[in-house]
Amino acid sequence: MSFHLSPAAEGLRTQLFHIIFESNTPAAKGFDIALIVMILGSVSVILLGSVQDIAQQYGDIFYYIEWAFTVVFTVELALRIYCLERPTLYLKSFYGVVDMISILPAWLVLLIPGFHALVIIRILRVLRIFRILRLMEFVGEGRLLLDALKRSARQVMLFFFSIFMVVTMFAALMYTIESPETGFTSIPMSIYWAVVSVTTVGYGDIVPGTSLGKAITVVLMLIGYSIIAVPTGIFSAQVIRSIREERYSEEACPGCGHDRHEKRARYCLRCGTWLDETTDDPRKEKQATPQDKSD
Repeated sequence: MSFHLSPAAEGLRTQLFHIIFESNTPAAKGFDIALIVMILGSVSVILLGSVQDIAQQYGDIFYYIEWAFTVVFTVELALRIYCLERPTLYLKSFYGVVDMISILPAWLVLLIPGFHALVIIRILRVLRIFRILRLMEFVGEGRLLLDALKRSARQVMLFFFSIFMVVTMFAALMYTIESPETGFTSIPMSIYWAVVSVTTVGYGDIVPGTSLGKAITVVLMLIGYSIIAVPTGIFSAQVIRSIREERYSEEACPGCGHDRHEKRARYCLRCGTWLDETTDDPRKEKQATPQDKSD
């Protein structure tokens, strides 16, 4: 059974759609900016409410303000659903899921008090600022970084696996040398010490007591200093490679063989040869002689 809206209701839904889902009008921009301000205000209330001294003094005020924000966000989501012909597709999208999980914890608090802390998830809604401020060009840079992460995943995983083997060997060695009184009560605990040492964090909760153990610790720390920049170098190399592939073409120039020109380049930077082999060089027509044209 299908329901048809009256022309007035249909016009209201269209108008609400342009305000809520678009940002090319003053009303739409005002709505989006107000939404971002409310999201930030709601998150600020939650953050301040987690401070005991502030919560004891303004806890009741924060409680009512937070519920006011929750009601506003619930109405806003209901309006988004009302404006769409296929709301289920929106609820399955990224922003739809973010909108739902940003208000569900607040309502679940009525049934399960432990869900109150999850209300902080609504800060994810600030991601809408990318659409509001027309910053979608940054998506290209984000895809470039993701591409670099995918390319370097195997190398980084192999690196971390090798480090884990080194850490495990040093941990087993220290577990054999040191006594349980110094904190090396098991190999897993020794692995924790080795990870802290190789990353040069140095919490100091587990410290070797023997001279041999201290010497091994020095060696492990030096290893950590020497390899800590390896993942960064691997990722940086892949980022540079992705940038080159994004910007430059791999096709060689038919005139001089140069293969480092931008994808949109029409002529070779080195010799000036026409790069598009599927079409003729327009300069040839301009350079044609009158005799050629008469023929």
